[in-house]
Amino acid sequence: MPQEKRVVRRAPIRADLSKADLSEAIETQQPLAVASVKRLRRLHPDKTPAELIAFVNKFYLHEVAEVGARAGAAAAESEVGSVHDSGTRAGMIGFLEASVRYTLSVAEIHSLDVEDIETRKLLVTSVLVGNSTAKRILGPLAGQAAPHWGRQIVESIPESAIDRANKLLGERFITRWGTGPRGIVLGLRVSSLLGGVIGGSGSGLFGWFVIKSSRKILGTPPDSWGDR
Repeated sequence: MPQEKRVVRRAPIRADLSKADLSEAIETQQPLAVASVKRLRRLHPDKTPAELIAFVNKFYLHEVAEVGARAGAAAAESEVGSVHDSGTRAGMIGFLEASVRYTLSVAEIHSLDVEDIETRKLLVTSVLVGNSTAKRILGPLAGQAAPHWGRQIVESIPESAIDRANKLLGERFITRWGTGPRGIVLGLRVSSLLGGVIGGSGSGLFGWFVIKSSRKILGTPPDSWGDR
């Protein structure tokens, strides 16, 4: 009698992003952002801060579109629950790292000192969850936030408020970047299921969300580099 073939079922790879993923990205992308801005200033010494941010915007959108396209192509060739979940996970980590590095690069161009890890986390998470959500949380903790309040995060919010805000914003990050009805992970997963081109386009739309959020929080860049 022919032997029955045994099927080994593997547990699906979790594609959701976690607070640990966010913390790791915030820590690892900081030196890369600083080095990137230094390199861009060296290669383009005549560009103003605003012009350099415009350059960084284009590079970031191109990067996240590539991440989405790769995830979409992988999804089109794989089975759900196996390679697809692995590709989605890798795509989300790539998207998160690019978004964190972008935010820190723009902060560097704005001459914001974000060496303190908790302050850096507060600034980055505020951008990633969006201006209105972050202001609703920070308002009761740190007083009324002025328009373009990114510098206020770095320079004047007390440490106790920063710790509390990071805990609350961490939960909002999981909601905004998770698999809920409006989560970015779910949106990119659906886009990637439709293939590489749609995956790339979906990532570009989410990339614009991060760019617009950073503009609202960090405001207009300085006219010149000053003594930097």
